[in-house]
Amino acid sequence: MPKLKFKDIIIWEGDDYIVINKPPFMSSLDDRNDEVTVLSLAKEYLPDAQLCHRLDKETSGALVVAKNAEAYRHLSMQFENREVRKKYLAVVDGIHDFEDLRYDQPIYKLANGTVKVDKRGKDAVTYFDTKQAYKQHTLVSCKPITGRMHQIRIHLAHLKASITGDLQYGGRRLLLSSIKRNYNLKKGTEEQPLLKRLAL
Repeated sequence: MPKLKFKDIIIWEGDDYIVINKPPFMSSLDDRNDEVTVLSLAKEYLPDAQLCHRLDKETSGALVVAKNAEAYRHLSMQFENREVRKKYLAVVDGIHDFEDLRYDQPIYKLANGTVKVDKRGKDAVTYFDTKQAYKQHTLVSCKPITGRMHQIRIHLAHLKASITGDLQYGGRRLLLSSIKRNYNLKKGTEEQPLLKRLAL
């Protein structure tokens, strides 16, 4: 498999920032278990590159890379002051009718690297809006106001709307047999999920 080139995932590049399409299954920051991360690729492209925020390893989406220290400070302050509007799309299990739902529940980080909704945790606020409902799933717009670890994932799980494929927080695998009538699997084979990651 050919090595991913940073220039191939660039969506936009200006004087101070680069916006990339982060692929799934790649850590944003340095990870002891991963040789290649978004940060390591960015630094190969531009040694002064710094990530202004991060996305979960399994998640894909737009990620902003600063090209110099001043640009990094400028955007980091905007994130810290909650001046940056973030929007994600998720496919969740079941049918849900969220209409600009403000979900305000604290998130507590556990020692095993997961989180839970718990009053001992840090404040966390996310807005949810249903975009489209399907037979067994719903496409949801998610706007996190705070930036807690696994925030969207745990808030949706707490709303009994786990993200499809998010096995860590109660999501189910997306199988063709669950959505296609008269689906026949070859004898002696095991059905593989259509999506090998969480749908975020």
